[in-house]
Amino acid sequence: MSTPATSDLVLPAAASPGERPKWRWPRLGRPVLLLNLLGIFSLYGLWALATESGLVSPLFFPSPSMVAAEAQSIAGTADLWMSIAASSRRVFIGFGLAALVGVPLGILMGAWWPAKAVIDPLISLLRPLPSITWIPLTMLWLGIGEGQKIAIVFMGSWIYILLYTVESTKRVDPLLVKAARNLGAGNLAVMREVVLPGSLPGILAGLKVSLAIAWSCVLSAEMVAAQTGLGALIWSAKDWGNMPLVLVGMVCISATVLIADLLANRLEAWLLPWERHRRLN
Repeated sequence: MSTPATSDLVLPAAASPGERPKWRWPRLGRPVLLLNLLGIFSLYGLWALATESGLVSPLFFPSPSMVAAEAQSIAGTADLWMSIAASSRRVFIGFGLAALVGVPLGILMGAWWPAKAVIDPLISLLRPLPSITWIPLTMLWLGIGEGQKIAIVFMGSWIYILLYTVESTKRVDPLLVKAARNLGAGNLAVMREVVLPGSLPGILAGLKVSLAIAWSCVLSAEMVAAQTGLGALIWSAKDWGNMPLVLVGMVCISATVLIADLLANRLEAWLLPWERHRRLN
């Protein structure tokens, strides 16, 4: 377990004799939040300026007021919420299955070189293939039901989870492994006490990146053959020339991924308490 540097610690302010020390909170929280809000409002301002002033035609890119009006009109119907629920279900089932396969296999490949030597050629063949290339075969094998959409998410995300896990496992300090073995730890103890804690930050980072990839996979599947889901909603809105609804669907995707990312950050803070000093910087 790494020890935080002195500059990373939040130390109490000096106190006079008899006076209780005053702890000062990390100073970066409020400035970071203000800068985040500044970036959001700057983007919104540029968008509103370009569309409301007529620099960009609403036929090509609708204004924020048009998107807000469309969102308000569709939010009272079941179509939007059913689309969000359908896409989220497909993403999280397919992503969960991909993680169940990719994480253990990646740890095995990173810790045991014969497994990596056997599986690497298969990964090299499958990695260049985007998820959309699997749509014809999965439709032939599974039809156009829920299983086909989940299979597309799985095929598009499990390799990236695997690669992140392999690299994270390989980056564990070998001196820590050697020290554990010198203290009498067996293979299972080394895996549980050294390899898994050392590789977990990288694995969680890879899972968060792969979750965004999983969303792109399900959208590709829904745009080709689906009656429900955000991808089908966006494609149908495009066919009818309803560009505000297209952006509403895009915003819903971003909001869903943002919520999932916030939940992942909370999970990461719970699983990795020793990384807290790095997250404060």
